[in-house]
Amino acid sequence: MWDSVTLHYDEIARLRTQHPAWALLRSNNAALVLSFLGSVFVDGNASDLPASILAAQLDDELYALNGRLGESAFPKSAAAYLDDWADPDRGWLRKYYPPGSDEAHFDLAPAVEKALSWVRDLPARDFIGTESRLHTVFELLRQMVFGADDDPERRLAELRRRRSEVDEEIARVESGEITLLDSVGQRDRYQQFARTARELLADFREVEENFRRLDRSLREQIAGWSGSKGALLDEALGSRNSIAESDQGRSFQTFYDFLLSHHKQAELSDLLDRLHQIEGLDNHDDRLRRIHFDWIDACERTQATVRLLSDQLRRFLDDQVWLENRRVSDLLRSVEAKALKLRDQPSPKLSMELDDAGLDVNLPMERPLYHRVRRPSLDSKQMEHGDDDFDSSAMLDQLYVDRELLVQHVLSSLGRRAQVALCDVVASEPLQHGLAELVGYLALDEPGLAVVFDEERRDRIEWRTNELDRVADLPAVSFSRDRSEGP
Repeated sequence: MWDSVTLHYDEIARLRTQHPAWALLRSNNAALVLSFLGSVFVDGNASDLPASILAAQLDDELYALNGRLGESAFPKSAAAYLDDWADPDRGWLRKYYPPGSDEAHFDLAPAVEKALSWVRDLPARDFIGTESRLHTVFELLRQMVFGADDDPERRLAELRRRRSEVDEEIARVESGEITLLDSVGQRDRYQQFARTARELLADFREVEENFRRLDRSLREQIAGWSGSKGALLDEALGSRNSIAESDQGRSFQTFYDFLLSHHKQAELSDLLDRLHQIEGLDNHDDRLRRIHFDWIDACERTQATVRLLSDQLRRFLDDQVWLENRRVSDLLRSVEAKALKLRDQPSPKLSMELDDAGLDVNLPMERPLYHRVRRPSLDSKQMEHGDDDFDSSAMLDQLYVDRELLVQHVLSSLGRRAQVALCDVVASEPLQHGLAELVGYLALDEPGLAVVFDEERRDRIEWRTNELDRVADLPAVSFSRDRSEGP
């Protein structure tokens, strides 16, 4: 199925009147909105900006435009423009108040990036590469077709074909015949790489918005729930898992795990550095040199959104359970009040049967009597002098795990990254003291460093002690920077 379906007249008419991206392109201030928000949020890879900071930047932009176009070009204040753009009828900005903050924050809506992407494609391009995209199409087809093929013979034939191509290339290189990619091919592939890298950043914002939409629909379902508490919890937990286990959630998690790999990050950094050293490429985009760090930041924001939605959902469920318990208490008080009113009124004889109404009787003499505790006899004879000729090194050979050294290992592996897995730390700094050192990693409590346990994934940590191989199977553990410890 194609991602873009055929649109009929009614669907296009509805999008023209209701979609925020189309409304933005039709507005009189489209140039201001796209240029300013695109520069701040898209080019700067920013998110969750406080209203004071965003208003100050917009005020500088308005001052420069009014000085060039006239004072009547943009007569409103920066705060008024931001409120207009965040109005639900427009939906170009998301205005909200983070927990524990009394200042409004703004985030970019995915519709603005759609409109900005369309506008950026309007100018004519002097070069449009097609070869690299054809190779990409062929490679994707191979991955899909052979990834779904369960015939061993066809799998082996494809693997042998690929091995034959690699062997032929190795033979040509060994003989001194090296085929270089010409400048046209380099430019073609660089253009596709740059476009795909920027589209990934835009996709993260839309993935985050889809997670919010799923959470919103779930809470609407819970608010109108009329079944039992157990069925409510089953439905809520099942829907929460559907966010993570949906096709979009699984694809995002796979991308996130791949990007957090220490080896993949090192390979990406090396490839990007070597890319910008190629002389045949003109007009390098310096931002692409650190695009993988922008991806990590965008992934972290999306993960933080999912965690925040999970916490909000838990509190929402707690409120629902509290309301249900309060309803039970109100019913009990109502029954008691009616019983008090009927107590002094003549009424037919009422009876009630109670199950298990008997009393458990414990006789005093069934308890055992007190027994005096016999005191042990102590031998107070004078101690004899022992043998001085023995090996006392075992008394001094005590195991000591340096906690500061473990913290240094974690920070060294973490580097500029936001998160590093325990298995990666142990791979770079093997365990010297076995299980005691592993427990030391799990119990680290360093300001600015958080230990994260993922019960859904498992890791295997291996070490060698006394010529024996040891393996510990435990939940996936990672270390991340704790931003709440900042100044």
